[in-house]
Amino acid sequence: MGDAETRKRLELLRQEHRDLDAAIAALTEQVLHDQLQMARLKKRKLRLRDEIAAIEDNLVPDIIA
Repeated sequence: MGDAETRKRLELLRQEHRDLDAAIAALTEQVLHDQLQMARLKKRKLRLRDEIAAIEDNLVPDIIA
């Protein structure tokens, strides 16, 4: 995967992460919300966060001080 493709993938993951954040917020506002659905959304959001962090680590070169 090239650098441009990686950055595009990173942006798509960030957008999905924001979308999940909005979905979780909307579900939280409901009086009766589905706890199982909430847990699935949060778990997916955490996986995305980890994937985003891994991609960012690969894009930024290590600096040896």
